[in-house]
Amino acid sequence: MGFDSTDDMANADVVVLNTCVVRQSAEDTATGLIGRLGKKMKGNSDRMIAVMGCMVGPEQADLRRRFPYVDVWARPQEFEPILETAGMRHGLDPEGCLNGSVPENPNVASFIPIVHGCDKFCTFCIIPYRRGRENSRTAVEIVHEAELLVARGVREITLLGQNVDSYGHDLRPRIDLADLLTQMHEIDGLERIRFLTSHPNDMSIRILEAVRDLPKVCESINLPFQAGDDSVLANMRRGYTRSQYLDKIALIKQMIPDVTLTTDLIVGFSGETDAQFERSMDVLRAVEFSKVHTSEYSYREGTFASRNMNDDIERAVKKARKATVDEFQQEIQSRNNADLLGLKFDVLVEGRKRGRLHGRNRGDKLIYINPRDEPGAIEAKPGQTVQVEITDSSPWSLEAVTTEVNSEVIREKVSVV
Repeated sequence: MGFDSTDDMANADVVVLNTCVVRQSAEDTATGLIGRLGKKMKGNSDRMIAVMGCMVGPEQADLRRRFPYVDVWARPQEFEPILETAGMRHGLDPEGCLNGSVPENPNVASFIPIVHGCDKFCTFCIIPYRRGRENSRTAVEIVHEAELLVARGVREITLLGQNVDSYGHDLRPRIDLADLLTQMHEIDGLERIRFLTSHPNDMSIRILEAVRDLPKVCESINLPFQAGDDSVLANMRRGYTRSQYLDKIALIKQMIPDVTLTTDLIVGFSGETDAQFERSMDVLRAVEFSKVHTSEYSYREGTFASRNMNDDIERAVKKARKATVDEFQQEIQSRNNADLLGLKFDVLVEGRKRGRLHGRNRGDKLIYINPRDEPGAIEAKPGQTVQVEITDSSPWSLEAVTTEVNSEVIREKVSVV
């Protein structure tokens, strides 16, 4: 539409705040920022505030009452009201502005949402009430967006969804995530494909076969278990038992022996006893995940749990349990990463952090690439794939050097057979 981007929110003509409300703290942060913006932009009718994302549910009367200075409220992926209002405010025509809407300079590793909403209705989660039921994008639309991204330098794409494994069940003719992965695999120039977040009940044999059989799909799976006790899982309405979850993990390891597994865990859910928490620790000990995203359960207004369960675990207990998980997981990651010393991996270089090149291997390990202090050494560039040898490790990342000093080790694309 002709707008230029700016980092100065206080003086911007149009501010679009995209919100996440998975946790109450995230929504509190968003509402605080909206309030500050309203005070700074008060009385200036030429400027505009738009709020979109999961904070904006189907009922917006309360939001409009609380924040009367917000010009536009837009639900997730609902861009048109923002463009139309900005166009009317500044005399611009928004027609066609969403066609082929991808970043001009995307990151080497980028993301594509493929299914919005969620049908699971876990008792602790607000997402189904804000984002609505699952709504899959067509494969044609997704593949086209991926091709545009690859043409602009993207080499790795992660397919996103609140429950990505259920992709396509609402489309006709019906397809699934395995079909989409197969279509994505045919895109020239695309080196790697990932997907998240998965649900144990929807991680099908066909999806696992796609991960196993398609060379571009990385052997990296995020499979949240959230709790290791059957009673807690039932209270969460997760739809599976501890043994069913562990059986699915065993199947994944059998089909994809070199898989990297990560997970999500909630500690301190309503009524969780010390013994029940210990059963979650047993799952961590049994699987030894590559990474664990641990969160303390927090009361979330509007969820089933907020209406029917007591948030009865003391904050200190929650924090202690999270610390126990983090300490254990640090030991696991430290040991597992140390076992990688001397091994070689292909790393897709994504950019620089702290002055050093960094990227990830197919197992999603963060690797910092140190320059070789040798004559003729060539430094890799973002977007290139380079083979490295691991020289040092920590629980959270690895360090490496390229295995050769000539240009043959660095290649713009990985040829896939």
